[in-house]
Amino acid sequence: MTGGSMLPAASSTTGAEYKHYEGRITVYILLTCLLAACGGLMFGYDIGISGGVTSMDDFLQKFFPAVLANKRKVGASKNAYCKYNNQKLQAFTSSLYIAGLVSTLFASLVTRRYGRRPTMLIAGLCFVLGVLFNASAQNLLMLILGRVLLGWGVGFANQAVPLYLSEMAPTKWRGGLNILFQLAVTIGILFANLVNYFTGKVAPEGWRISLGLAGIPAALLTIGGIFLPETPNSLVQRGKLEAGRTVLRKIRGIDNVETEFKDLQIAATADAELIQNPFRNVLLQRRYRPQLIISVLLQFFQQFTGINAIMFYAPVLFQTLGFASNASLYSAVITGAVNVLSTVAAIVVVDKVGRRLLFLEAGFQMFIAQTAIAGILGTAMKNTPSTPLSHSLGVLVVVLVCVYTSSFAWSWGPLGWLIPSEIFPLDVRSAGQSIAVSANLFFTFLIAQVFLSLLCTFKWGIFLFFAAWVMVMQAFVLLFIPETKAVPIEEMELVWTRHWFWKRYFKMQPMPNHINCCNNNNNTDLPSADQLIKLDSNLTSLTAAADSNSLQSTQNNITANSATLVQMG
Repeated sequence: MTGGSMLPAASSTTGAEYKHYEGRITVYILLTCLLAACGGLMFGYDIGISGGVTSMDDFLQKFFPAVLANKRKVGASKNAYCKYNNQKLQAFTSSLYIAGLVSTLFASLVTRRYGRRPTMLIAGLCFVLGVLFNASAQNLLMLILGRVLLGWGVGFANQAVPLYLSEMAPTKWRGGLNILFQLAVTIGILFANLVNYFTGKVAPEGWRISLGLAGIPAALLTIGGIFLPETPNSLVQRGKLEAGRTVLRKIRGIDNVETEFKDLQIAATADAELIQNPFRNVLLQRRYRPQLIISVLLQFFQQFTGINAIMFYAPVLFQTLGFASNASLYSAVITGAVNVLSTVAAIVVVDKVGRRLLFLEAGFQMFIAQTAIAGILGTAMKNTPSTPLSHSLGVLVVVLVCVYTSSFAWSWGPLGWLIPSEIFPLDVRSAGQSIAVSANLFFTFLIAQVFLSLLCTFKWGIFLFFAAWVMVMQAFVLLFIPETKAVPIEEMELVWTRHWFWKRYFKMQPMPNHINCCNNNNNTDLPSADQLIKLDSNLTSLTAAADSNSLQSTQNNITANSATLVQMG
């Protein structure tokens, strides 16, 4: 063949159908994923418990007496939105997320070198230690030290669990099984709200019960880290091929897994040299730019929907709106139940309607709910607790919060974790997930640290602040997030080559003769698994077609270009 042809640097099959691997949902895979998802249960319990205990007077009296004094002296001349505005109280909540941000960098190394299962075990042990410190805390130092240990657990769990679920799940049901993590988060929040409702009546040590019961999900995750199998992707990546094949057969429920297993081998070996510097590759190489940008922005937008602002401080928020203490926790329980049920709905539909549709529908629902809440508070509630909301308007606000929560629970909540865990190639998947988790925890820390101050400054306008961000998110989803439904996790690179914007990061490059798909002087765009397969097929055909006079020349050409591919890969 004379002249040159053009191939995208990431795929040679643009426009082709994605592969469909054999397999089925088994009791074994369901139990495995449910146990692994307990990392989300711990994360959710902590989110819910923090806001509950910080609204308990006994807890405030022991650790934050200034906040309690400020709360009690709020009167006609005091801004009710500012009565919980205290930097130490915000530091108690947000210290967990800074610790988690740091720990996830170490968790990435453990996940890549030793596997997903040991990472979950470390997370469980950190959770157990953190719970012991918090439940027995005698001073603020012990309390924050316990929060830091919990933060390490969050970093390790959020690094390993979404990856574990995405890699264990069959392609057809990957979305639903991965969302088990978010379902566990929502169940944890609901459980925490129920616990707070009852322990709030136990004086003066009810808060210790609330913090101590976190040991239940911590113990479950620790048990999972001991007994769960490793993912076949991680086993193959670390050279344990037979073990990987055995696990793959067990979780798919069939014996014929050779097609999927071979693709795992290709994904693990095609870029084997790159695995030595995964963070540098993700941050600097052009071919990972789409995954990196989307993963980080998803975490930013997830926090700026305003959901954690509501979940952290739901009891505080309802008290600020004029509800009694028990009524505020009761209202938080209602929103928690809505959160769980809506996440179940996401599990059912995510692999049927896709990711994008859930994002777009939920965005409009969140915008309407937030602007309505802002309108009610802005017109019906003054700055002082002497003019609380009427009963009917208070109920309406709770309903609108539920409408908002439900939309988040089937969109930004689960999809913010699902998409980053499925879009990175195997060679940098652990590093990519680490960056996504770090970004999530950083933005969570930011919101946790400033929310009470924002509430004090913006008052009811806080909901308009987050509603404006929701509209920005809608545009981002519409223009830049591709659909990943039913795409095998090891073929995800094909998604980018078909996207109107991201395909520019996989430039069309000239091919000298018939096999040079990349320029050796610019190895930032490396051949994908599909290219290697097609090249191998082309080489075989050329060898068979060569006559006896040109066979030696053709073989020399094959050998030279094979060496070139080894240098690139």
